[in-house]
Amino acid sequence: MFCAKCGASLHSDVKFCAKCGAPIFNSVEVNSSQQASTAATGTIWNPNAASNWSLIFTPAFGAYLHALNWRTLGEPDRARSAMVWFYFSLGMLFVYTFMGFFIANENAAVGAARGLAFLYLLIWYFSAGRAQAKYVKGKFASDYPRRAWSKPLLIGVAAMVGYITVAWVIGFIIGIIQV
Repeated sequence: MFCAKCGASLHSDVKFCAKCGAPIFNSVEVNSSQQASTAATGTIWNPNAASNWSLIFTPAFGAYLHALNWRTLGEPDRARSAMVWFYFSLGMLFVYTFMGFFIANENAAVGAARGLAFLYLLIWYFSAGRAQAKYVKGKFASDYPRRAWSKPLLIGVAAMVGYITVAWVIGFIIGIIQV
């Protein structure tokens, strides 16, 4: 049995969740096959939220979390596919960073990088990101144990700060070379 509020695993005789303190009502039971399926898979990040956070942190963020979710859900082929998207997303970050070398006009380079990034985000979402949300909704509806977001969001913010710092340094070097 799992806590409906935080997703923590619970013993069947408890009245309150030890993790978050939410009251546990035993009168509302999840059907046993769904409960066993959820218990066997463990906790996952909400795939819709992972896709939404990719708007800020790039598809690399969502693809990596989706790969971990697929692994937890017992879908190794889909996990490998998500990791391909993750590595390709890292490659796209490299392309965005170095577009200034290939496009002389700074405004044109920034516009091209933004347009390409948005196009890539749409391609990733419609070809890979949305599939996991549909899978989880079909298998569990909205009743599955969820993982906390603090660690991935902290890592995402740190990675973004690092990327912006590296991109700024590379942009500065490009500016010196072009002068």
